[in-house]
Amino acid sequence: MQEFTVLQRALTLAGLAPALLIGAGTHRDDLPADLTPPTYRVAVPPAPAPLPVFPAPAALTTSIDALARDFGGVVGIAVRSLEWGWQVDANADRRMPQQSVSKLWVAMTVLNARDEGRLTLDDPVTLTRDNLTVFHQPLATLIVKNGMYQTTVRELLLRAMQQSDNTANDTLLRLAGGPQAVRAFIAEKGLGDIRFGPGEKLLQAKTAGLTWKPEYSMGRSFQQARAALPPAVRRAAFDAYVADPPDGAAPSAIALALARLKAGEVLKPDSARWLMNVMEGSHTGRMRLRGAVPPGWTFGHKTGTGQDLGGRTAGYNDVGILTAPDGKAYTIAVMIGDTPRPIPQRQELMQAVVASIVANHR
Repeated sequence: MQEFTVLQRALTLAGLAPALLIGAGTHRDDLPADLTPPTYRVAVPPAPAPLPVFPAPAALTTSIDALARDFGGVVGIAVRSLEWGWQVDANADRRMPQQSVSKLWVAMTVLNARDEGRLTLDDPVTLTRDNLTVFHQPLATLIVKNGMYQTTVRELLLRAMQQSDNTANDTLLRLAGGPQAVRAFIAEKGLGDIRFGPGEKLLQAKTAGLTWKPEYSMGRSFQQARAALPPAVRRAAFDAYVADPPDGAAPSAIALALARLKAGEVLKPDSARWLMNVMEGSHTGRMRLRGAVPPGWTFGHKTGTGQDLGGRTAGYNDVGILTAPDGKAYTIAVMIGDTPRPIPQRQELMQAVVASIVANHR
């Protein structure tokens, strides 16, 4: 992997800095048009001379490098300044398992369909037991209670992004056109080294060493089938997933993709604003990156957590947009691809990244 000095990184990114950022607003579901902020640019402007790009603070670069280097396990960190255009990367070009971070791309694909007039947030959706997936799915209780549940695209997006509900996400994936539609969206928007897997059921089954069966969506059937596998089968499947995750993404690509979302280059302003406000209302990962966000700052994010095996976790992540009281913003991607470190230490790593950004904010 080629390494770049801060100066080389700055030269590479020359012309990618927006002039100004305004902080995120309320956490409401929908916002009137007059609250939509100006479009921010991170792409090269059509001007004869590129905008100036300043190097990242040396202390921040040193801190991020040390955090990634000294943490036990496979970790990648990317921090990008939307004000100045610099990006600090530490092992950030390696694809890490995304897990539920990939719900971001499903949400964007659905909102892009909204932008193109192919659906609305108020479109009705009927869920049945056939829509159930695996692991975290609060919707299951509502579906099983009456055999079905009437909802909308809006509610599914809120549940997928704020509660990380797998059934909500897989239903949105189906409405969007399936995995291939999400992959096409990522390619069309030029979001970089971001893979999208086959959907929650198939991804989790293969990671565990299982072949998906519909009965796995009920109760703890999946966990029981996984536990019954020979240890060697489980370990081989787990190691194969970590080595080459079908939902793998480079933290550097995610940091830039989030910057482009903030800049209004990925979705229309209303849809981008709606999604970022939904992310600010997330209920997951309160002690990850969010745990170090100081008063007066705002933070919208998406977490992701993979399966455990023998004390290891394949994917423990948090990515988002951090905005200072003065309106300057940073995108952050901290992705732990494989680690035996206990959860409090993983959270401490993430909080240390935010603390370093805040300490070096100017």
